[in-house]
Amino acid sequence: MRRVLIIGQPGAGKSTLGRQLARATGLPLVHLDRHYWHPGWQDSEPAAWTATVNRLVAEPRWIIEGNYPGTLPARLARADTVIHLDFPTWLCFARVVRRILWGQRPGELPPGCPERFDREFLGYTLRYRQRHRARDMRPLAGFSGTVHRFCGPRQLRAWLAAL
Repeated sequence: MRRVLIIGQPGAGKSTLGRQLARATGLPLVHLDRHYWHPGWQDSEPAAWTATVNRLVAEPRWIIEGNYPGTLPARLARADTVIHLDFPTWLCFARVVRRILWGQRPGELPPGCPERFDREFLGYTLRYRQRHRARDMRPLAGFSGTVHRFCGPRQLRAWLAAL
């Protein structure tokens, strides 16, 4: 494992796993949210975002956590490992609500982007599996590297312990 993607629906624990895996492997960790968002939750311009992702994946070693389906093909082209957190919607939704209520994700978001109640994002989290998961998984069909798919935290913890 030299270039690892961590994907999954909001609240699955991508950032947490990224931190744990970075500690275990010594690989540098990249939080895509930190690179995409600008103060006040402003989106990146599409051309600038593409350039940023291309620069990030050009590095020789990394863990990149986050979805951003428009850039998944570029990230897959350089990755050797994908970790897909395919956790139940109820668990992911509960984690998103807990994150909103109890605060910032240190180091994962840029300054000026505090956690907030966002009805649209909560709806996206609830509907992810039905409306967005298949779109996010299609690019994996041609991936020639290793894919680890975990359906729950217990399964993931066992894999991490075995590293």
